[in-house]
Amino acid sequence: MKDSSALRVVVTRKLPAVIELRLGELFDAHFNVQDRPMGRDELLEAVQDNEDVSLMEPMLISSSSKHYEKLADLSLDLVACSTGLRKSLPDPVVRALSGLVRSMNCYYSNLIEGHNTHPIDIERALNEDFFQDERKRDLQLEARAHIAVQSWIDEGGLAGSATSTQGILEIHRHFHVQVGRHVPVSPGAVPRFMTRLDGAFRMCGKVDKIIAAATAHHRFLWIHPFMDGNGRVVRLMSYAMLDDSLDTGGIWSIARGLARNEKSYKAHLAACDLKRRNDLDGRGNDFFCQIFSGNLH
Repeated sequence: MKDSSALRVVVTRKLPAVIELRLGELFDAHFNVQDRPMGRDELLEAVQDNEDVSLMEPMLISSSSKHYEKLADLSLDLVACSTGLRKSLPDPVVRALSGLVRSMNCYYSNLIEGHNTHPIDIERALNEDFFQDERKRDLQLEARAHIAVQSWIDEGGLAGSATSTQGILEIHRHFHVQVGRHVPVSPGAVPRFMTRLDGAFRMCGKVDKIIAAATAHHRFLWIHPFMDGNGRVVRLMSYAMLDDSLDTGGIWSIARGLARNEKSYKAHLAACDLKRRNDLDGRGNDFFCQIFSGNLH
C-alpha cells in the first residue's frame, strides 16, 4: 500500500507537456521499483534543468565540412533512386506495397529493440487475432500500434513537423530503455533541447534535410526524452523526415537496413555520444546515408 500522504507536490503553473510526461514516468517507475514515494532531494535531482542546449551542438553538417560533398552526393543519389522507384510503379501498386512495408518496418524496428514478433503474428494482430499468452499478445499489440503510427505518417500526419515536440509526443503516445554509457539531459531541460532540435532541422533544404535525418536521429537519442520507446520513436521520426524530403510513397524504409547492420548501428550511436573531437568530426553520418541509399539499391 503506497502512502500518498508522504509526498506533496505543489505546482503553481502549467508545466510543459514533456515535463508532465517525464514526471509521471519518474514517479510511476519509482513506485514500481521501490514502492515508496520520491523524496524532495530525489525530486529536485530528477527535474534539475541547468544544462545548456550548446551541449548538443553542432546540429547540422556545415557546407564547409570536408564530409559535406560526399554526404550531398549520397543524398542526391538517394533522391534519384527514390524518385525512380516511386514513378516506376502505378498508384495502386504503391498503395499495396506501402502496406507491406509498414509491416516490414515494424518487424525490423522492433527486432532492433529485441522484440522478435514474427511477421505472421503481426498479420494476425492486424486481423484482431491475438495470442492468449500475455507476453506474446503484448508484442502483437505493440506491433499493431507501430503500424498504425506509420500509417498516420504516410497519410500526412507529421507533414513538415517530424522533429517538433508535439509530433514526437504524438508518436510516443502510441507506445509505452535502458541507456548505455550516455547520460541523457535532465527532465527539466528536455523542452529546451527539443525546441532546439526542431528549430535546427525544420527549415533545412532538401539535400540538407536528407543529411539531417541522420544527425537528428542521433541528437534525439542523445536527448532521450522518454523513459521507454525512444528507439522506435526516432526511427519513425527519421522515416517521416525522409518521406517529407523524398515523397517515398511509403514503399521503402530505413528500419530494415539498420536491423541488418544492428551492431554497426548501435556502435555508431555510441560513438556519437562520446566527446566531440574537433570541428571536422563527422562520425556516423556517412553510415546512415549509405544505409538509406543501400535500402533502395
